[in-house]
Amino acid sequence: MDAFLVGDDSVESPNGISSEWLTVSPYVERPHLLNLQSIAVPQQLLARALQVLRPTCENYATASYRDCFNWGEVVQNLKDLLSVDGHVWNKRSFYLVAFRSQVKAETDRSYLGALDSSAHAEAMKSGGLLKYWFGTPDNDRRNLATCVWDTREDAARAGGGQAHREAAKKTEKLYSEWRMERLRLDIGDDADQWSIQAWE
Repeated sequence: MDAFLVGDDSVESPNGISSEWLTVSPYVERPHLLNLQSIAVPQQLLARALQVLRPTCENYATASYRDCFNWGEVVQNLKDLLSVDGHVWNKRSFYLVAFRSQVKAETDRSYLGALDSSAHAEAMKSGGLLKYWFGTPDNDRRNLATCVWDTREDAARAGGGQAHREAAKKTEKLYSEWRMERLRLDIGDDADQWSIQAWE
């Protein structure tokens, strides 16, 4: 269930969209929400389109990133929003980060969750994060988490925050394996084409 906080009130939304606050992660508390009024229209539109992002395979922890999610549906959702809003979409690129990991058997999952929650709230305050998603560890304790950022600079700025630095210090203690993938999502004029490729 998605919840939006408008003023001091909690307002539930069945589609994850409100006029001001957008749920862009598994976290629904106020510090984790995206203030749509604080970002430009193209970023608003993509954040709204990403509401339909979902995994398309059970082995997303190890599958090719491009094949892990319903990107075609996301871009079609963007086209539909463009049609409704009357906005002209010019080709844009967005920065994607995929974190693949294998959590240690002895890791305290509640502690891991607390670190993740703090880092996400910090990223939302820093700005530029349009979507955060993470899955459930498979039978081998492998998992995938991913972020969609407006720019690489936004990601770098958030990564320098205290909560992110604290989480990074704990990586070796919490995970037996981990690696980062840095990718670029290109969406062409009028959202007619899209591609995902390695960031260079």
